[in-house]
Amino acid sequence: MRACYLDTSCLVAIAFGEEGAVGHGRRLEACSPILSANLLEAEFRAALAREGVADDGSLLLASVSWILPDRRLTAEIERVLVVGHARGADLWHLACALYAAESPADLPFFTVDARQRELAAALGFPTPV
Repeated sequence: MRACYLDTSCLVAIAFGEEGAVGHGRRLEACSPILSANLLEAEFRAALAREGVADDGSLLLASVSWILPDRRLTAEIERVLVVGHARGADLWHLACALYAAESPADLPFFTVDARQRELAAALGFPTPV
């Protein structure tokens, strides 16, 4: 088993049974640990509330190991911005993945957001589809 990074878009897709969610769920089962920035919880719970879904996300969140940087991620943020523009939350997820990865090639980045996947791939992360 190897570590992987989970973006909120992928978790939301799994929770709502969106297209491709079953495949992502199966691939995530092979990951250990599943890493993410703790921003994922707020984004995920906001999506549940927006859709009027009872907050049953605790089981999905239970398998996530949180990345809690102990310093500014300026270098990682700049590294992302060199390859392209990203919205703030997407930028933070990519920067946290860079912070956690010894080498991006060793940390699959799970997202269903096309732009974020493009940036993750440009940074060297495997991006399972």
